[in-house]
Amino acid sequence: MSAPNASQIIVIPAARAHSNHAGIARSIGIDIISGRYGEGAKLPGDAELTLIFGVSRPVLREAVKTLVAKGLLSTKARVGTVVRARAEWNMFDPDVLAWHLDAGIDKRFLRDLSEIRLAVEPRAAALAAERRSEDDLAVLRRAVARMKGEPGASDSFAEADLTLHVGVATASGNPFMRSIGAVIEAALRASFMLSAPGDAREHDIAVAAHERIVEAIADKDSEAAAAAMTNVIFNGLRRHGAAG
Repeated sequence: MSAPNASQIIVIPAARAHSNHAGIARSIGIDIISGRYGEGAKLPGDAELTLIFGVSRPVLREAVKTLVAKGLLSTKARVGTVVRARAEWNMFDPDVLAWHLDAGIDKRFLRDLSEIRLAVEPRAAALAAERRSEDDLAVLRRAVARMKGEPGASDSFAEADLTLHVGVATASGNPFMRSIGAVIEAALRASFMLSAPGDAREHDIAVAAHERIVEAIADKDSEAAAAAMTNVIFNGLRRHGAAG
């Protein structure tokens, strides 16, 4: 399935940089992720970069420190600032994930996200079925009710979808699973960028699939909860042709 045109793209808005050095880190990060600066490439020197961005050296160096901390760059004396191999990037970092979406996503990236989700989210759903509280269930039920009442190709639907998935991770009682929230958000943003469940049939399929997760968790049926979560992830892949 081809990607929708710009007017059809619905995204869960990513947080934007609020400081000079954060904005420069984002700009350079997107350039790295998009391939403008390839793995092993040396970045221009401080003098050139300060001219490009119109900032002072201290601001630039703070931006570089940010990218070093995220695994995208390394700095060495007499060598300079070099782009690290993609395998060394911190792919769980929320900024790195957001920059991938800003740089432009492909089906490979979406599959990568889905594979890590499949490794974690079904187990999170199973644990949620064992450990959920009534408050947890209330969050999940509100989220699915909101999904049901909103158009599939809308910000509100996307936000409710994210709330439900993060709610399942929280209900699992495992803080590591809750920490995968940035990956879930990136995956859902990517999914909506490629193909939101815009028509009535796809909307109803998506809502019903999420309802099954909540029902299984409410029934304390771990196996059914895991299966329902797996189905939701594969349904998203099917919708934009990235399955298989």
